Amino acid sequence: MREAANTNQTGQDDFRALMAGFPTGVAVVTVVSADGSPKGITCSSVCSVTLAPPTLLVCVRNASPTLAAVLAARRFTLNLLDHNARPTAELFASGDPRRFERAEWTVDGGACGPHLVRDAHSIADCLVSRADRVGDHTVVMGAVQRVLRRESRRPLLYGLRRYSVWPEPQEAVPTDITDIAEPASAGHRHRPALTAETASHRMS
Repeated sequence: MREAANTNQTGQDDFRALMAGFPTGVAVVTVVSADGSPKGITCSSVCSVTLAPPTLLVCVRNASPTLAAVLAARRFTLNLLDHNARPTAELFASGDPRRFERAEWTVDGGACGPHLVRDAHSIADCLVSRADRVGDHTVVMGAVQRVLRRESRRPLLYGLRRYSVWPEPQEAVPTDITDIAEPASAGHRHRPALTAETASHRMS
């Protein structure tokens, strides 16, 4: 194991390696800018903050045009990508100026930014409640106004510098000794419950 001697000597490579070992979901932060054009960027730095009131945070690099539009509009939409959306994650991480022409999106009356309706398993519309600049990124707090979910979709994941997919639900393994010692009768077969499917740089 490689070990940094102390905090002052911890370099960017050590920090990247540390965070690569902490897999996360993958999101696209979107907003409509003052001139009416959509902006968006892939982001894996997403975290819940509090349930009361419902608040989350995203971390976006300071030079991002999406960040500038979010701070100006004081709102944004968080699109949590599903297991088929790796191309969309890569598209919005690429800086392609025509990325919204290659993605399916809508903006309804309650939206705080474009909704990636084809690619997101969950969507949160947020109002900016606070923004703090930390180094080369800005931490943006979002007060969640609305959540839309598509429970049949599995999350896209990112960790160890590669994409992966949340696994399919598995049949639960019996943990009660009586489930193992007492086989079901011929007239009634025990069906184990299914486990719940749970949802939760250069990406930001």
